[in-house]
Amino acid sequence: MTTIDLAHHLREQVLEPIKQSLVGKDEIVELLGVALVAGENLFLLGPPGTAKSALVLELAARLRGRSFDYLLTRFTEPSELFGPFDLRRLRDGDLVTNTEGMLPEADVVFLDELMNANSAILNSLLLALNERVFRRGRQTEPLPMLFAVGASNQLPADDALAALFDRFLIRVLCENVPDDHLDAVLDAGWRRDRAEPADASLSVDDVRALNARVPHVDLNAVRPALIELITRLRSLGIPISDRRAVRLQRLIAASAVLCSREQAELSDLWVLQHIWDAPPQREILAAQIDAIQEQFNADEPTAQHQHPMAQSQKAPSAELLQRQLDTLQELPTSDSVEDELTLLAARVEWVEDETAREHLRSGIESLRERWRNASE
Repeated sequence: MTTIDLAHHLREQVLEPIKQSLVGKDEIVELLGVALVAGENLFLLGPPGTAKSALVLELAARLRGRSFDYLLTRFTEPSELFGPFDLRRLRDGDLVTNTEGMLPEADVVFLDELMNANSAILNSLLLALNERVFRRGRQTEPLPMLFAVGASNQLPADDALAALFDRFLIRVLCENVPDDHLDAVLDAGWRRDRAEPADASLSVDDVRALNARVPHVDLNAVRPALIELITRLRSLGIPISDRRAVRLQRLIAASAVLCSREQAELSDLWVLQHIWDAPPQREILAAQIDAIQEQFNADEPTAQHQHPMAQSQKAPSAELLQRQLDTLQELPTSDSVEDELTLLAARVEWVEDETAREHLRSGIESLRERWRNASE
């Protein structure tokens, strides 16, 4: 199959069936598709029971490859992830790990409760996630890993875990489905219990063929917009290192590949809403991406060539905006903090619920009044 056929097959035979099986998770499923094609890791943040593991395991079941999943604890040892030492080889004086069925042999990796990772496994895990290399003693092996998904109900609490979190370029909120979709959730869940196991419909070689197309996507049309976006985000206090900036191009290119295009479009910037360090930043990212797209004002492609998530203009979450406002209230005033508040105020005007919108407006004005009084 051509890469266009493979992209269509990935969408129709892998991503769409998962959406039907797990209601209300369309955006997460699309982001899993982008991460898979880009070869970049994805982090799911959410409380227990929100289908984080079900999403990843459903995807793995539809790929003809090997998967590895593990629930991390504070006491997880390297052998639980990478395999025990081979006792037969040890008798001969060789320190070799038996990796059969373990993470080093997996094409898709899922690490639940990622933020429980301890110092014993951290260095090996960092190397595996970033360099796709397994190193233990004198043993060094390349990993076949297509991508890894980590999940947790909390963000990193120290620098060591922050380094681990940094290995996951895409960050996604995975929350309970809204109450007005609960009937569909219950129905889909009841049907899943009776359904036959999913057929593996896409091979690992097919995915690697899509991976190979990513570096060949023409980014010329979006690179000026990307540079402007990164510059703005840095000025707002959202750290984007040069290394991370280079990797963001893979996400944009993967969005184009999934849409069967050889050229990236401005609409492919949608995925960059999900590179936050903390959930409230998503609203800032969304506002900046909207502003950048309006500023560059390129001719938009026809709807059938855009990524579906670029076409779904969702109103901002009042709850997320309130969290962002609460965060700003704890910070000392500065130019960057005031810029964040201005962006937040612009997003508030898109909140659909009038009561929530008025409440947020009042909170913003109260904060501005407090800042004015403090400066006098």
